[in-house]
This record gives sequence, C-alpha cells and structure tokens, in this order.
Amino acid sequence: MKDEELDARSKKLRSIVVGALESNGGGHIGSSMSTIEILRVLYDSVLRFDASQPSLPDRDRFILSKGHGCLALYSILADKHFFPVQELQTFCKPTSKFGGHPERGKVPGVEASTGALGHGLPIGVGVALALRMKKSAGRVFVLTGDGEINEGSNWEALMAAAKHRLSNLTVLIDYNKVQSYGRTVDVLDLEPIVDKFRSFGFVTEEVDGHDVGALETVFRKLPFVKNAPSAVVCHTVKGKGLPFAEGNPEWHHKSGLTELDFQNMYEIFS
Repeated sequence: MKDEELDARSKKLRSIVVGALESNGGGHIGSSMSTIEILRVLYDSVLRFDASQPSLPDRDRFILSKGHGCLALYSILADKHFFPVQELQTFCKPTSKFGGHPERGKVPGVEASTGALGHGLPIGVGVALALRMKKSAGRVFVLTGDGEINEGSNWEALMAAAKHRLSNLTVLIDYNKVQSYGRTVDVLDLEPIVDKFRSFGFVTEEVDGHDVGALETVFRKLPFVKNAPSAVVCHTVKGKGLPFAEGNPEWHHKSGLTELDFQNMYEIFS
C-alpha cells in the first residue's frame, strides 16, 4: 500500500469523526478511520441515493456490517446532508439517535441496525434477493470488517448469494489486518482471503483501500460479471491518518481521551 498523504476531503471527513468522538470522550476511532476512503468513493461516485428522500424504492443500499465503525458512516451521511453535522455533537448521549452502533429508523440513511457482527451480510443477501424479485434497479453494498469474517454466518450468506447469482450484491472487506485485541493473522488467519471469496462463488478483486483513484476505478466496474456477486478486498490501515493509532490494536476503541488528545487530532487533520 502506498504511503500517500490524505487530501483535504479525507481530512475533513476524519475531522467530523473527531468532533463526534470529542462529545463522548472516545469511541471506535481506529475502526472508523480505516473505512473513510471506501465510504467517500461509494457516496461520491457510486451509490444512487437522494438525501432528501432516503426511502426511494430504487435507491442503492449500503449496509455497514461492522457497525462499531459507525462514526465513518455518520461522517459521510452528514457530509451528504442526510442530517446537520452539528447533530453529531450528541454522539452516544442518552437522548441521541447517534449510538455506538447505527440504528435503522433513527438515523436517516442507515439501512440496517448492525453491530452484532456477522449480521450485515446475511441482511444484505436478503435485501438483494428481494430487490431482484421486485425487478428493482437498486443494488446492495455491504462493508464487513476482517475480524468480523470470523463469524460463520458470513460464509453461509456468501454461499446463498452465489447460489442465487446475486449480481446486484457487492461485498467490501475492510482488510486492515487488526481486530479488537490483536492482528488477524494471530487471532484467526484469513489468508488466502481472495482465493476464499473466489472459491465461494464471488468474482473478487483487491485494491488499496485508501487510494481514491484506485477505488473509483475498481468500483466503476461493478458488477464484475452479470451473473455472480462481486467482492472487493480493500487493503487498509487501522487508524489511518493518526500516526499513533495506525495498526495499533489499542486504538480499536479508545475512551478517556483528553482535550489535548483532541487538539492533537484536529491539528493532524487541519
């Protein structure tokens, strides 16, 4: 993966995440920072949606299966005017609609309540199948975490998607190689991950998950074929953009952050 500088848009979206974190004193920061570019490209260049009418029948659906990384999703939804960015200052407050996991029906633009890992992809398979039965042009994109793939429900869902040839379904893997308490290679090695997805019937490509141009090129080709589901393995860095958090399992979730910590983060993304 290229060690490239983040551009102004990627820094802006990360600053929104930091602002939400500041109101709560912490959260799943490492898990959110790794997905910013993936979500940015999806919402800027790929997904069909209307923020003023979030329930349009033929819209594309995005499901964040790794629900603990919701701050990245909240950031891009605010950026796209699903709700005012100022509302994120209530993140995780008792009366807030913005919890530590996204909830459908509370947050505009959230398509599924996720956070119980391994649920998002099975939901996505069901939605994709229903859309096809309705002859809808809507597509389904599901973003999973690499640690989340330890859950067997994902592999059952992959088999079902391949059986039904759901070309309107794309699975994106946030392959940052670190999960809640260690490296994925130590906890439960996923390699050869690309071969696994291909063997389960998904036409699969891999990409640098922080290279906006490369993501746009790959996503522009979706679906990869007309009669099979697609998968994109996105090689990312946990905590991307924060040198002290990058690749560090201790920053999967962080609490008790101080005013100085947040000042430091704002300066990095200024």
